[in-house]
Amino acid sequence: MSYTIVHDAAELVVGPADDLSGGVDTDSVTLEAGGVLDTRSDAAVVLEDGIVIEIGSSDELVRQYPIENAAAAVDATGQCVLPGFVDAHTHALFVGDRSDEFEAKLRGQTYQEILAEGGGILRTVRRVREASEQELRDRLLEHLDVLLAHGTTTVEVKSGYGLNTETELKMLSAIDGADDEHPVDVVATFMGAHAIPEGADADDYVDSVVEDQLPAVADQGIAEFCDVFCEEGVFTLEQSRRVLEAGATQGLTPKIHADEFERLGGTRLAAELGAASADHLLQSTDWDVRALLSADVTPVLLPGTAFGLGEGYPDLEPYRKRGAVPAIATDFNPNCHAPSPGFAATLACVGMGMTPAEAVVGITERGAAAIDRDRASGGAGTLTVGAPGDLVVIDGSSHRHLPYNFGVNVVETVLKAGEIVVSRHP
Repeated sequence: MSYTIVHDAAELVVGPADDLSGGVDTDSVTLEAGGVLDTRSDAAVVLEDGIVIEIGSSDELVRQYPIENAAAAVDATGQCVLPGFVDAHTHALFVGDRSDEFEAKLRGQTYQEILAEGGGILRTVRRVREASEQELRDRLLEHLDVLLAHGTTTVEVKSGYGLNTETELKMLSAIDGADDEHPVDVVATFMGAHAIPEGADADDYVDSVVEDQLPAVADQGIAEFCDVFCEEGVFTLEQSRRVLEAGATQGLTPKIHADEFERLGGTRLAAELGAASADHLLQSTDWDVRALLSADVTPVLLPGTAFGLGEGYPDLEPYRKRGAVPAIATDFNPNCHAPSPGFAATLACVGMGMTPAEAVVGITERGAAAIDRDRASGGAGTLTVGAPGDLVVIDGSSHRHLPYNFGVNVVETVLKAGEIVVSRHP
């Protein structure tokens, strides 16, 4: 019997204490911090064949699974063990630098103004079109190294910096290649409808996404989801509907960027289509949130984007009163260069008023739900028996230290499928 044991944890976070999806609508439910997480003290977790086989008292499990007989053992004395982080929204495949645009925003230029001048997404598109597939893969592998070091064991990565069939397929192929080479599980999303190419008519470009790009993406067989940027000056509600319905016809599950700057109805579209997630939601109302939760669409909030843009944060009250915790993701991209889920958790706490427990659920089990990897379909984001053996050991005695110790990376050890893949100790 070959097993791995992580033992003597001051705190072990198993996962959410209850169903925190909010699918059952109630009028007034307030989440108490102590009721959000299922945690164990002086605990151990045992992994075999890449999955969790036991959790419980460290003394008992060490007797049952002796440390000296283990294939690997991690002493977590004084530390907290968490499920591997699931980053459900990134644009982590990019090349080039846009640091000057950060400075432009500080001078008062808006995201939309930068985009209208050919910057932003369109600037990255030009660089990605010029890059070889190998260059793209190498760059993504570098980014995955950083993500893994910060505790991410599963990540969603979007295309969308191609805006033509050839480059979108090249991006997806690079994503697939990086997934094969790297310990992090990479989930591919096609996002040809990320922006309107320079000089193109919006309706004509949507035609090309629906008639040319989507069939080619489906034939390639890499992407699992289809996303669209439903936003003023980008894609209208009806254009977004065309893209997502066409994607569903090709076997791709819908996702949507909605209500980031303007409320165009993207959340209602997500609910109507049964999307896996609706993301950003800065302008979403109580009614929008209710529609998403009632349709079992996972809301994904991106506090790093609000922070980077200097915008207000989403209102947590519509989720709280329905007993729901939204997913929290990094939105790591050239405009939000923040690949740390721990930092996203800090912003969720400080900017939105989440408790540390809620933020941890947001970057683990709720993140998994947003990419169809939750307990109903694989169990990522938890350490329940039968779940993937993906876990993070942090330098702190409780989950609170993840958002509390911002400015440093508190991740000490990462295990992926039961194997130690990051260790800050020799």
